[in-house]
Amino acid sequence: MARIAGVDLPRNKRIDIALTYIYGVGPTSALEILSKVNVDWQKSSDDLTNEEVNAIRNELEQSYKVEGDLRREVITNIKRLMDIGCYRGLRHRRGLPCHGQRTHTNARTRKGPRRSVVGGKKKK
Repeated sequence: MARIAGVDLPRNKRIDIALTYIYGVGPTSALEILSKVNVDWQKSSDDLTNEEVNAIRNELEQSYKVEGDLRREVITNIKRLMDIGCYRGLRHRRGLPCHGQRTHTNARTRKGPRRSVVGGKKKK
């Protein structure tokens, strides 16, 4: 099993699909990496030689920001937005969507489960 950028690549998958298990590598960048290091994208992740794995690892380290470094950068960008108090930062702080979606009826992923409103009972 190949280990690249701190991630164990899955067995019995095409290498272009297996590379997408690394945070920061999508389908397009996986194919770009494989073409730069001259590895066939249809090859299985089990069939890679040590030289090919090292070539992929070196290409990732030199040309791409992945895993921990990328996560750290994203978190610092969000923290910067919250510190300067811009609209997007306020939305992050409140846990609401930042890209203009409606929140009256939707946005349950960001807002969490519904909280029932206790009230509306008549006094006798």
